[in-house]
Amino acid sequence: MIILGLDPGLATTGWGLIAADGNRLSHLANGQIRTQTTMPLGARLLALDAALTDLILEYRPGGAAVEEVFVNVNPQSTLKLGQARGVVLLNAARSGIDVGEYAARLVKKSVVGVGNASKEQVHAMVARLLPGAKIAGADAADALAVAITHAHHVASARRIPK
Repeated sequence: MIILGLDPGLATTGWGLIAADGNRLSHLANGQIRTQTTMPLGARLLALDAALTDLILEYRPGGAAVEEVFVNVNPQSTLKLGQARGVVLLNAARSGIDVGEYAARLVKKSVVGVGNASKEQVHAMVARLLPGAKIAGADAADALAVAITHAHHVASARRIPK
């Protein structure tokens, strides 16, 4: 299964694509979608939506994963993050993709083994779990970590007897 991991943000949304075959993971692609701060909010959200649509049409993921929102000290930043996250969720739903949502602590625990891991530890483990991947920045590494978390949860759910 191809999994699209997303780390939403209005200025920069990180994305990462992995292929999961049981517990085997392989890197497909990653990058960052950037919007221009000089553009009006609606135009930025539309640009994010268009770029996500192109990604989904190109790679045809079978699942997606998004990091849950955490509340910032600055309410304006939290609101903008929520709006970008809404575009990401809407885009996946419109494409018929099921989306897993994961708290940052769960992503850290899934990838590193502890919920209070630093960003550097998460990025180092992503590089170790996906050898040879050229990661396009911190947001892309975070997106790959979310995709890895989703792959682990999907694989675990398949092993649970019903």
